[in-house]
Amino acid sequence: MAGNQLPFVEGASINRPPLFCGDNYPFWKVRMKIFMESVHRSIWQSVVTDYKVPIRIVNGKEIEKSFEDWDRNEIRRAENDAKALNIIHSALNTWELIKVTHEGTPEVRRARKNTLIQEYETFKMSQGETITDMQKRFTHIINHLKGLGKFFDEEEVNVKVLKSLNRKW
Repeated sequence: MAGNQLPFVEGASINRPPLFCGDNYPFWKVRMKIFMESVHRSIWQSVVTDYKVPIRIVNGKEIEKSFEDWDRNEIRRAENDAKALNIIHSALNTWELIKVTHEGTPEVRRARKNTLIQEYETFKMSQGETITDMQKRFTHIINHLKGLGKFFDEEEVNVKVLKSLNRKW
């Protein structure tokens, strides 16, 4: 069955988590659940439940406990969270694939950045647009540019917004 591609590079192993290659996530997730439970059932449980930092109540306020004050269950929970995180990171050794999938190749990022810079430079309030809608649209452009490594001085951004307002404002 040469056409049957599995979502992990290497064969199944009881010692290593299945590597995720970017294909067939549902199958890989089931394999990860089985792998984590085979190490210890509570490791998978730590993945599906929210971690809460151990706290204590002092004068009616919740305060984070220092590590020295943690009980056995709190320590075990933190250890299981660390083990789960280690297993997940070990299964996702294809960081470049994940990065390209979510951020694009350098060429795609450069093209996206250039397009957004052009949108920024030509930004104007649209006819009939509310201030709120304009601000959302502008913030969207600025946030995407920040994500691509382009930063603006706060004064420059404020002047740009003021210059972008239509005559009504």
